[in-house]
Amino acid sequence: MMRIAVIGGDGIGPEVTGAGMKVLEAAATEDSALDLEFTEFPWGCEHYLEHGRMMAEDGLETLRGFDAIYLGAVGWPTVPDHVSLWNLLIPIRRTFDQYANIRPARLLRGVESPLKNPGALDVTVVRENTEGEYSDSGGRLFTGTPNELAIQDSVFTRRGLERIIRHAFTLAGTRRGRVTGATKSNGISITMPFFDEVFREIAQEYPGVEASLMHADALAARLVLDPEGFDVVVGSNLLGDILSEVTAATAGAIGIAPSANLNPAGEHPSLFEPIHGSAPDIAGRGVANPAGAIWAGAMMLEHAGHETTAARIVEALEATLESGVKTRDLGGEATMDEVTDAVVERLRNAV
Repeated sequence: MMRIAVIGGDGIGPEVTGAGMKVLEAAATEDSALDLEFTEFPWGCEHYLEHGRMMAEDGLETLRGFDAIYLGAVGWPTVPDHVSLWNLLIPIRRTFDQYANIRPARLLRGVESPLKNPGALDVTVVRENTEGEYSDSGGRLFTGTPNELAIQDSVFTRRGLERIIRHAFTLAGTRRGRVTGATKSNGISITMPFFDEVFREIAQEYPGVEASLMHADALAARLVLDPEGFDVVVGSNLLGDILSEVTAATAGAIGIAPSANLNPAGEHPSLFEPIHGSAPDIAGRGVANPAGAIWAGAMMLEHAGHETTAARIVEALEATLESGVKTRDLGGEATMDEVTDAVVERLRNAV
């Protein structure tokens, strides 16, 4: 039994996780080794507005008992973004040491890239997920006066850098054998040279993997101009976050891209989600793109050791998009339910 905690969250989040669960259940019926049990939790901004908390007081302890967490999206216009993020997703990432954020981007069949010549676009961004620029260290002084100031510290540890960079090199060894480190050591004079030093040290452990460092601004440009030239990109929390949005956009749309927040040692549950936001403007209209959530569900199964079933889901998704059944953000006319049902039907017919 694979026990999955489902946090639909806000906006289109519950809609796309509902679609994802439908696809996962269809795939599981053909995998005798896979038995799924979903438990849904109504946490998010609506919960915050009613209870003053983004999740239940014992939410983290409750989640600890699950094998995986499946998240839709978090955020709503009436709740500040730093409140919603720092009171739900970031506590989950840190409590369960989900230090490796994996964000694959490739051009799926049936999807057009906005780039004229995307080539064989297939890039995975490996983002440090628990420290770096997303720290809660700092403060504000002289609030409301002309002398008001804000200071926020970045926290880079050797342990944190070594393990995320090593994860990227290990992943590259299973792919095309190239790792690009995203740095900004020409402008950020302490933390980024430290990143560079650790990157070069770890690279020595992987002689069969081609390694290079590139300034993040130049890297963002190259990911647009020549995405085919990259394999695995590893970056800090902030740089990895930004660059993975670039790669998702070059692959066609933010609505396609999945994300895995991994605790690679398996000591705690990992979390899987699409990278898109809660999109309040289209919530409840049934037009959201479920592809990112469906692909994230496949990543969840792959992480749990069900690689064949995960691959079947991605193939059914690609075949659906290739047939022209796709949502408006991809140039189609299909509703979310129509895309979901088409993926489910292909899973059943393939067997």
